[in-house]
Amino acid sequence: MQPQIVIRPAHPDDYQDIARITRDSYLEAGHFDDPGHPYMLAIQNVADRAEKALVWVAERAGQIIGSVTLALAGEPFADIALDGELEFRMLVVDPAVQRSGAGRALVEAVVGHARTLSDVHAVVLTTGSGWTGARALYERMGFHRAPERDWFVPGTDIKLLVYRLGLQPPTVEAT
Repeated sequence: MQPQIVIRPAHPDDYQDIARITRDSYLEAGHFDDPGHPYMLAIQNVADRAEKALVWVAERAGQIIGSVTLALAGEPFADIALDGELEFRMLVVDPAVQRSGAGRALVEAVVGHARTLSDVHAVVLTTGSGWTGARALYERMGFHRAPERDWFVPGTDIKLLVYRLGLQPPTVEAT
């Protein structure tokens, strides 16, 4: 049995591991073939990300194995979030431990956090059309396509797909 996965806010000591996992995940998945691509360099600047958004890690047995970035509408790292939505981006799991539950644990933590925010009624994300493993995970977790919100990476023919999970208000038991 594998040790438990702990989801927690990232600390500066984690940034190097987050940058490595982000780089390795994007390269392994074939999203980029040049680690020096400007976007690849930008997403590896975890300190900048952490100044402008929430960055969380998945940790198992003291090792960082994944990360995710969260943003609300209007914040610098929000690409698609509308008012009342929490967006998560750059969900990555170390390629050496993918399919070990870390991605699911990160998404569950994001959704759980969203439920604690009184002004948030949905969680949204963008994913690539060819990222079948990620899309399958999101669909299994109840996210639905929002094709009217799909968009293209500026200056490219890369289409990004939007998924959304509406949050049900908590039920109140009758007294």
